[in-house]
Amino acid sequence: MAGINDLTNIFHHIRVKLYPNYLPKADKGTFIARTDSDKTVDVKDTCTIMVTRAGFDGSFDTLHNNVRQFLKEVAYQLCDGFTVNLEYFTVHPNVGGVFHSANEAHDHKKHPITFRFSPLAKLRALAKNIDVEVAGVADVPAYIDQFVDLEEDMTNSLIVAGHGFAVHGHNIKIDGDDPCGMYFVPVDDPSQKVLVERILENTPSKITAIAPNLDNRVYRVEIVTQYSSGSFTLKEPRVITSSFTIEDI
Repeated sequence: MAGINDLTNIFHHIRVKLYPNYLPKADKGTFIARTDSDKTVDVKDTCTIMVTRAGFDGSFDTLHNNVRQFLKEVAYQLCDGFTVNLEYFTVHPNVGGVFHSANEAHDHKKHPITFRFSPLAKLRALAKNIDVEVAGVADVPAYIDQFVDLEEDMTNSLIVAGHGFAVHGHNIKIDGDDPCGMYFVPVDDPSQKVLVERILENTPSKITAIAPNLDNRVYRVEIVTQYSSGSFTLKEPRVITSSFTIEDI
């Protein structure tokens, strides 16, 4: 059994599927890879794996409690402005937006605070031990690939009211009557979804718009459309939902 410190001797495995590359300036006919995994591993899962597989010899309850306390302290230090070095990566706070004078007060909507992840040498070295299995081209008629806050240059992470944003994907053009459109759908209550009213650009591979006012929740991007890549319009609207979530701050 490999110990928890023997990471450099372990070969890891990632399974990916390929999606047509419709991102700006992409070479025609190329593909992008996205990990093909249905599960997110949380703190409890990771502690369980440490006890059952990775050789940790303490109790699960003690480990789980200590890890949660450690992460709480990491968050506390980040909120006090410190960069936290966790040996494999660093996390640091970042204040976005633009200040128009030295006397302008900070505003959470205009100058959103985010946290950025930077891999360090140990994690970059581990990447060399990862075997990538390409499981073919994904069989999807339409998908949302990226949400980019154009003012913060942040991808698949945050949404700020009033900011311009771009959604990239495949066959995502909004076409058809109500309820067709783009929505932000709260993960905790999908019935409270919010329609995006200020659409600036609307193409099969890219939609740009202005973010509406939201409620400081975690959202998925949803596009309802009757668009078809052929010469006809779909009889019934198709719903395209992002696999990732974004947070209103």
